[in-house]
Amino acid sequence: MTSRPPTPSRRTLLRAMAALPASAVLLGELPGTAFAAAPPSGSATRYTIVPFLNSNDGTVNVYQSDDATDFRLLKSSAYTPPGNRIRDASVFKHTDGWYYLTYTTHTWQDVSTTIGFARSSDRANWTFLYDYPVPIANLSRAWAPEWFVDSDGSVNVIVSCSVTSNEWIFTPYRLRATNSALTAWSSPVALSGIGANHIDTYIVRTGSTYHAFTKNETSKYIEYATASSLTGPYTISRTGDWAGWGSYREGPSVIQLDNGGWRIFFDGYGDGNYYYSDSYDSFATWSAPAALPVVSGTARHFTVIKETVSGGPSLARNVTRSFQSANYPTRYWQAQSSLLNLPVVTGSSTAAEKTAATFTVVAGLADANAYSFRDSSGRYLRHWDFRGRFDADDGTSTFAKDATFIARTGSSSGAIRWESYNYPGHYLRHYNYQLRVERTTGTDLFRQDSSFVPVAAWA
Repeated sequence: MTSRPPTPSRRTLLRAMAALPASAVLLGELPGTAFAAAPPSGSATRYTIVPFLNSNDGTVNVYQSDDATDFRLLKSSAYTPPGNRIRDASVFKHTDGWYYLTYTTHTWQDVSTTIGFARSSDRANWTFLYDYPVPIANLSRAWAPEWFVDSDGSVNVIVSCSVTSNEWIFTPYRLRATNSALTAWSSPVALSGIGANHIDTYIVRTGSTYHAFTKNETSKYIEYATASSLTGPYTISRTGDWAGWGSYREGPSVIQLDNGGWRIFFDGYGDGNYYYSDSYDSFATWSAPAALPVVSGTARHFTVIKETVSGGPSLARNVTRSFQSANYPTRYWQAQSSLLNLPVVTGSSTAAEKTAATFTVVAGLADANAYSFRDSSGRYLRHWDFRGRFDADDGTSTFAKDATFIARTGSSSGAIRWESYNYPGHYLRHYNYQLRVERTTGTDLFRQDSSFVPVAAWA
């Protein structure tokens, strides 16, 4: 590949993780790159979104993904509130084991002085809890409530509010839960420094810094601000098209990926697409926005939660295996002149051909929870210019990341998809019987082409 975003080394990740307070892991705080690592064998990463629909703001769908790119429908029309509407739903998992939604209760044309709450034990079936009247004098609209759990365990909602004297000028406010049942809330406190005319404010915390991504309602750009306290004062340091995302963007949601990078999702309501973009340098620069497969054009304004769950792919290290195509079962990975291809391998193949189709599975060079693959001559499978190939380890961090793959669930029983460690959402897949690393399209065909079954070694 021609460009290589820098990602933190495994040593850096582990050193920072060791210094984290226990609450950071238990509460799902996002404390910088230290929280990220590929899921251990037998476990999986799970991202969940609960968007309302472009065609219907009276209900929400639930989607899940193991890579934050390819979202699959868990349940359609999973929750319809008993009255009003549901827009801008934000989801998180509480320490009581329940998943909670908070959301805008009315359409954008209506006066809306309440935010709604619902909960679920399984993310698929939701129960209405209550509508909460936000206690702000002369309130006109309370929109886009977003969950934020701080390092001290406090549960907060950041909500955008306007008053009757200027119903289209929004200011972000913090509500803090005063009981564990999330039924009582502190008085609203405006976030100092962000100021009026900002909406859809989403906050993550790294170390002692709060990072706010917020839409400027005049320019329609997503801006960036930082503070040392949740309520501010914030300093807005990035305005206009600072990240290259374009204008008429809203509903930002930021989550950390398994390789330590950060991903922002946002609603491109101006053109009907839903986008994502990645950063590897503390939010300074971002990749070109890409439309999110499957849900782009259907989903509107969502937030994302990330969990590690059981039941993911399991593959032993330091063993030899061959890798069979899930949809072309007579074809196997094989090293051919330093490139990885997918020829037919049978019992009558030569000893050299069987040896070339046999690999040693080892711990990932860049992340011990991930995987690397070594051929019989000691070279490692890595991506280069979108091709899978075998090279000697040169000891650089770039090589280690190029040669590391995260195991994701495949298209059929026993099959595994191999996601590039430093290019999230890109998978090793066959095309014209060559093995390439390409961005997922979200289609069933891509999932089949990128699924391989580890089997007993040919040699």
